[in-house]
Amino acid sequence: MRRKSRILLCFAVLWVLGIAYYFYSGTTLSRKDDWSGINSNRVQSHSNADDKAHSLETLPPGKVRWQDFDQDLYVGATVVRPGQDPYARNKFNQVESDKLRMDRSVPDTRHDQSRLRSHSLSTLKHKHAFKPSSFPVFSVLKKSPAHLVKEIILVDDYSDNPEDGALLGKMEKVRVLRNDRREGLMRSRVRGADAATASVLTFLDSHCECNEHWLEPLLERVAEDKTRVVSPIIDVINMDNFQYVGASADLKGEISFRVWQCGGGLEIIPCSRVGHVFRKQHPYTFPGGSGTVFARNTRRAAEVWMDDFKNFYYAAVPSARNVPYGNIQSRLEMKKRLGCKPFKWYLENVYPELRVPDHQDIAFGALQQGQNCLDTLGHFADGVVGVYECHNAGGNQEWALTKDKSVKHMDLCLTVVDRTAGSQIKLQGCRENDSRQKWEQIDNNSKLRHVGSNLCLDSRSARNGGLTVEVCSPSLTQQWKFTLNLQP
Repeated sequence: MRRKSRILLCFAVLWVLGIAYYFYSGTTLSRKDDWSGINSNRVQSHSNADDKAHSLETLPPGKVRWQDFDQDLYVGATVVRPGQDPYARNKFNQVESDKLRMDRSVPDTRHDQSRLRSHSLSTLKHKHAFKPSSFPVFSVLKKSPAHLVKEIILVDDYSDNPEDGALLGKMEKVRVLRNDRREGLMRSRVRGADAATASVLTFLDSHCECNEHWLEPLLERVAEDKTRVVSPIIDVINMDNFQYVGASADLKGEISFRVWQCGGGLEIIPCSRVGHVFRKQHPYTFPGGSGTVFARNTRRAAEVWMDDFKNFYYAAVPSARNVPYGNIQSRLEMKKRLGCKPFKWYLENVYPELRVPDHQDIAFGALQQGQNCLDTLGHFADGVVGVYECHNAGGNQEWALTKDKSVKHMDLCLTVVDRTAGSQIKLQGCRENDSRQKWEQIDNNSKLRHVGSNLCLDSRSARNGGLTVEVCSPSLTQQWKFTLNLQP
């Protein structure tokens, strides 16, 4: 994490799985015995002995042990000079980063039960391919049992200083590949994977630090089921002072519906923790701009994998329809060849709790007003509604405007108590012919007007008694926008 913003974030950890059986004390053990029958003292003894033996190995010419790597020399080439912006190069505080040892200790954020787990992984090896800052290299080598680390591959994505990677390449187990042009994150990761000789692949982002025993729980799960794609819990490293803190509640993880649809599964392994510096913007540029690249990639994913559900994506991001996404024929053929399941299967079997708009909905999602959203406030039938800071997690803030003009939350509808200005809005059971529950969008879908009274939904009294209907006006308290508008 010390510097090096553009030696690509392609940090792939690959390890060889020879895990079906191995010999322990001359007896072949079952995998169950291998993974759970070895007590923690035995594991610790084995690990220490293995690491000691590793330290005595003869290194290839030109290589140094990671413990002997000259960190000060490596960092000194790009230190921040007096008067320079410490955030300019990497979009995090490089001055604070340069003060840290690359092999520093970080707080152990694992749950207590995770620390009691014992693992015996003596026959497993792994290696990494990534575009680093230097922190991931050191933390992987320090926090991983030496007998599990086979090789580290760094992919330099045509950075403006080739020496960044060349210096790290002098460390044991580190190999550097340099692109002859800018390829981007995914193609560089693929290049690292192609150069690898191991059979299990994990990608670890740059500006990461691995926590204690981060690797063993991941390997254990892959050993149990080779179709699993596993991920650690991602902790937060402060971009200003590099304090290592726990996981953020705002980080929801990766859904990877492509993995699930094609016979695998993605799992978050709670006993594995890796910290990451989350920056407010990219430290490097994208050809055509980051917004265009993101829109192209997400549109390709929608076209290949989401079937007819892609229309919801276009409703949420209408501008994406104008972004070219290239030829996807080979991806569609691969999907057919692998027998991948439809997106509907994913929604029904993997993510059934996700509320998806149905054919009766003409608008869906949160009803947003500035930074706040319409919220049930935890109330049920006959309860008032109000506004609360938008959290983008559905739940109390999930609404649908239907073709029969109801504003619904589950089986409850927004209901006008009476048809006069200042009348309170309550949640009541939806009734098809109840005129008190009929609403329509007006003014370019920016307001909700009650059909029977011609009054508009208003939040001016939200703090005092909940939402009301008032004479329609340009007031900001009457501006409402659904996340998705599904009608033309």
